[in-house]
Amino acid sequence: MLRRVFPATVLTCVTALATGCSAGSSSSVGTAAVTASGPSATTAPVTTTPAATTPATTAPAAANTARSGSTVTSAQAQPAGTTHKRTAACATRDLNARPGVSQGTAGSVYQVIDFTNISRITCTLYGYPGVSLAGGSPVRQIGPAATRNTTAPRALVTLAPGATGNALLRITDAGNYPTTQCHPTGAQYLQVYPPGQTTPIYVAYSSTACAGTVGLLSVSAVQPGSGSAS
Repeated sequence: MLRRVFPATVLTCVTALATGCSAGSSSSVGTAAVTASGPSATTAPVTTTPAATTPATTAPAAANTARSGSTVTSAQAQPAGTTHKRTAACATRDLNARPGVSQGTAGSVYQVIDFTNISRITCTLYGYPGVSLAGGSPVRQIGPAATRNTTAPRALVTLAPGATGNALLRITDAGNYPTTQCHPTGAQYLQVYPPGQTTPIYVAYSSTACAGTVGLLSVSAVQPGSGSAS
């Protein structure tokens, strides 16, 4: 009996060892599987999440940059004229015209015409006034209008309220011409059109005009200040 029991006991131990080894082996495999799947499950979200997040973050940034760049370009391209208006020309109603200083020479008189801004806003004068002698009732122009004396260059004259600009008028003596050519006629006014205007100012001024085709007048471009006859 003892000999029969021993082999059975040995067989039982061998079986138990085999079972234990099998269990241990299965446990090791299972642990390895868990270990392998653990990092895989953890890595996959880490790898996927930045890939999905990066385009979503970059796209708005690019859009904002594009909008910002478009706004700056538009502002830089904006013409100055849209924000700053040019000073308007002086209208006839904005001005008072009067004789300034005068000086007589052989055969001519040099007469300054002063233009004063009587409005409440700044305005400008540029170029030549239209000037002629006038008289009668109703008042009418006598003889040709003044020609342009280009000795002084044209300049933009800005007149603040109360400021003055001037033009120099030369009046040739009507007596320098034969009566039959000049047809001398008394004048009581200077008919003065400010530069660019179509409504005249009548300035009291006594002189002898030529009612024919003889031109007695020449005028300079408007200059700043009250001017002088020299």
